[in-house]
Amino acid sequence: MSRAFSDITFTPSVKAAQEFYGSREGNRNFELANEPRNRLTEAEIQFIRARDSLYQATVGENGWPYVQHRGGPVGFLKVLDTSTIGFADFRGNRQYLSVGNITADERISLILMDYPRQRRLKLWGRARIVHEAEQPEILAAVEDPAYRARIERAIVISIEAFDWNCPQHITPRFSADEIRAYIDPIIAENENLKLQLQMLLKDQAPR
Repeated sequence: MSRAFSDITFTPSVKAAQEFYGSREGNRNFELANEPRNRLTEAEIQFIRARDSLYQATVGENGWPYVQHRGGPVGFLKVLDTSTIGFADFRGNRQYLSVGNITADERISLILMDYPRQRRLKLWGRARIVHEAEQPEILAAVEDPAYRARIERAIVISIEAFDWNCPQHITPRFSADEIRAYIDPIIAENENLKLQLQMLLKDQAPR
């Protein structure tokens, strides 16, 4: 048995590059692994649910890749089961590049980033477009009632493989909410110290 991602990505040309640059033997371990890593465990599920954005790559009929950033509230990417994820496709600039690509070629690749903790998860899968008239239960499953954006369709992805990447070269970045989580306790402590100082000065003032 091998890792599912190496079955997909270790093409003859990739193996030749590994051989040329001296990493073939190290990468061969992925082809000898006991766990294929094509079904999500609790670690992947929790990581996916904590994301507020992703990068997705599709391929057009002319062979050109297209990488797109998708975002929403934390948890906009839903885990439907251990081999299926999906998200609401909100109205954007109406070019429909990813939608058209998926219609012609269902293969898709995602990168999910956790910048503060310098972690990333790569996913390979097969995507399909779902409209509310066809499967309203799917649209209901990916909808976030608190996020007021127009949903045009759902993107549902059957996972073929995933892989965790090393943290090398990931620059830590923080969202406004993450920064507030760090700063708010410091501000509260500072205000408390100022109050204590004011009370101390008041007690020491000449009467």
